[in-house]
Amino acid sequence: MATRRLGKGIEALIRPYEDMYTPAPTGVTDIALSKITANPNQPRKEGFDKVSLEDLVASIKQKGVITPITVHEVGKGFMLVAGERRWRAAKLAGLKKIPVHIVKVKNDAELMEMALIENIQRENLNSIEEAEAFDVLQNKFKLNQTAIAKAVGKKRVTISNSLRLLNLPSEIKASIRKGEISAGHGRAVLSMKTSATQKKLWQRILNEKLSVRAAEDIVKGKPAPKPKPKKKKIRSSSAAVRSLENELITLLGTKVRISHKGGEGTIEIEYYSNDDFERVMELLRTIK
Repeated sequence: MATRRLGKGIEALIRPYEDMYTPAPTGVTDIALSKITANPNQPRKEGFDKVSLEDLVASIKQKGVITPITVHEVGKGFMLVAGERRWRAAKLAGLKKIPVHIVKVKNDAELMEMALIENIQRENLNSIEEAEAFDVLQNKFKLNQTAIAKAVGKKRVTISNSLRLLNLPSEIKASIRKGEISAGHGRAVLSMKTSATQKKLWQRILNEKLSVRAAEDIVKGKPAPKPKPKKKKIRSSSAAVRSLENELITLLGTKVRISHKGGEGTIEIEYYSNDDFERVMELLRTIK
């Protein structure tokens, strides 16, 4: 069995659920961008990061689209299943055609399920969108948490913890959507018994910029520790490192994460099957 995780990153479809859906015999082919439309049931609600999209546009202008998007036939055209970011970037880059995988989709429900699974696996969703996607898989498609965990390559407890976030007050869920607090903060807030105490802790997290650990200590009745001055360091969220991440994502067609601190760090690459591992290794061998 292939190791599930060498690393993390964003946006790229490697189709780890190939056994669930059958590609059309044509395999990878080039299709005019004008013939492809977006999926109206796309589970991702938030827009794409502007800097990240601009980086991808620049990369596509130089190297083209390395990883095909996935579509299915609709009438005389095609609808996106996965790869909306690459599709939009290709249009902005001035391309006329884009490489695609064509898959057979039985109905709208299957299309939505494929889009949900792809987005969840690629971490294109914020924590609340992800929880909502799990909720759709559980309630609309009648998958239990074990089945969802298997489908998206996560532990069952991860699915359970994610779904719990939907029990938060709406303003706290909105705060997670906007990135003001993390899912870890949200789970700590859920430990408070009432909506009023949850909101009170949430406000304190925002005002005092508390860590998840500090929020958990408050829940346990411990005083929040005084914040220690942080040393200046380059984080993976900086524009320069994020740009390098996006370049590697485009080059390798998979998730990549760069952790950089004090002049050193790690580059993590993710793969989803033995064949995918060989594909990534072959690409790495060609880099000169």
